[in-house]
Amino acid sequence: MRLIPNWKRAHRMLSVQSMALAGVIQGAWLAVPDDMKSSLPPHIVQWVSLILLFAGIAGRLFDQKSTK
Repeated sequence: MRLIPNWKRAHRMLSVQSMALAGVIQGAWLAVPDDMKSSLPPHIVQWVSLILLFAGIAGRLFDQKSTK
């Protein structure tokens, strides 16, 4: 395995941003009190995280001009 040529601009990539946001959401969810968690529909955080992770996969498939 090797780093991509433009690894220093990885923070601009949709794939990196969406996967990082999915991790932040999962981490923040652990800090939310249980009474607040009950006000949201069940599994909403998991679905949002999955959507973000799939967006990250899609982001790797498309040319992202902001990283050049």
